[in-house]
Amino acid sequence: MNQMIKITFSILCTSVVCFEATANAQTTDADFTSLFDGKTFAGWEHAGNWVIEDDVFYRKENGGSLTYTASTVPDDFELRFDWKVSKGCNSGVYYRPGQVEYQILDNMHSPYGENARQAAASIFFCMAPSRDATKPFGEWNTARILCKGTVIEHWLNGERVLSFDYADRKWAEYVKLLDIRGGDLTGRGGRLWLQDHGQDVWFRSLRWREIPIDERLTADPAFKPYPVTGTALTKEQARVKRMLDTKKN
Repeated sequence: MNQMIKITFSILCTSVVCFEATANAQTTDADFTSLFDGKTFAGWEHAGNWVIEDDVFYRKENGGSLTYTASTVPDDFELRFDWKVSKGCNSGVYYRPGQVEYQILDNMHSPYGENARQAAASIFFCMAPSRDATKPFGEWNTARILCKGTVIEHWLNGERVLSFDYADRKWAEYVKLLDIRGGDLTGRGGRLWLQDHGQDVWFRSLRWREIPIDERLTADPAFKPYPVTGTALTKEQARVKRMLDTKKN
């Protein structure tokens, strides 16, 4: 994200109290299943462009995404992982069928960073985070994705930056944006995959747990996505028009 937006994000963050949900605070490492042994690509498929260095998945060259094939993503789940980007990097973690991703981005140096709905920890082209909690490129970030029923949360570096119920009509226009792109938040049974978007990116400590029936996940009623305005909004509207025109033809 550019410097002006990042400064504004920081100002907003001073008025926000971040906390761990009670149910999630009770989880331990034993509740999670590791998706990566740190040594091999067991359970994963790629075209040869990813390597493993120091217990880390590293997208080294062009060739495509890295997909977890051992099982599909649970309907209700929590995924935890660490990520690190190169300068200007754009990547993503896809966790529902179609175009549903936790955006991975160098907010400061990628052109995508001008639009908060494309910023790190957003649901790309759908829902912006409430603020920028990223660390500079080259440093590790910690992330969490929680999905239970129709509630989705994205966490970044210990802060809950996105929390909403997509069945709530007040978010209908945001959900419609994603639908235009080809994403469906109601989809289930997809594969987890790490995007190769042309720049070097690193992932480690990937693990998930299935959220039990009796564990509640409640959307934060105070959540407000960072607004998209000005040039960024104009560019987004033009992109939406192109997508809709393509669907008509």
